[in-house]
Amino acid sequence: MALTREQIAMRVAQEFKDGSYVNLGIGIPTLAANYVPDGVAVMLQSENGLLGMGRYPTEDEVDADMINAGKETVTASVGASIFSSAESFAMIRGGHVDFTVLGAFEVDCNGNIASWMIPGKLVKGMGGAMDLVAGAKNIIVTMTHADKHGNSKLLKECKLPLTGVNCITHIITDLAMLEVKEGAFHLVERAPGVSVDEIREKTEGELVVNGDIPEMRI
Repeated sequence: MALTREQIAMRVAQEFKDGSYVNLGIGIPTLAANYVPDGVAVMLQSENGLLGMGRYPTEDEVDADMINAGKETVTASVGASIFSSAESFAMIRGGHVDFTVLGAFEVDCNGNIASWMIPGKLVKGMGGAMDLVAGAKNIIVTMTHADKHGNSKLLKECKLPLTGVNCITHIITDLAMLEVKEGAFHLVERAPGVSVDEIREKTEGELVVNGDIPEMRI
């Protein structure tokens, strides 16, 4: 069974390493703030100028001035710092972000990502994605495995304008977790109840399957 957005975010959060600085992009990535594992201390960074972003607020905690990059209200963790977006991007461009989680329209088997523009459609802009894919040490993409028409989003070669080149290391979709290396998608885990055959059918780029593929623990 395909994962929900929240379950994808839960699986992403399992990749967080204690003591790391993590940037969460707009969409599914921001949900991961709610699922940081117990015993793991990370500093979540938002490109609009917040280091130490916390979970989403309860109704009583909402502060309209405390928002993430997607303009959603958030909380601040103990020790958080608030600053200008210029300083935030200096952190990103300076290589001080250990880990970033981004959404995407397409990813290909060479680690290229297209995440900001669909020709003919109104787009607000690239935002911080171009800086993040160039500056972060480790990048995970979260997205659905196929579009609403059933077309694969894991391609031999991206068709849309690129955000970054040869930069994606891992992908977590609603069907699987994959590692991008050696010009192919290597299947690491599959969503509970999802078969390898279904994943293969919905992956346009080369898919490498070695041995028995375990189910994700969500």
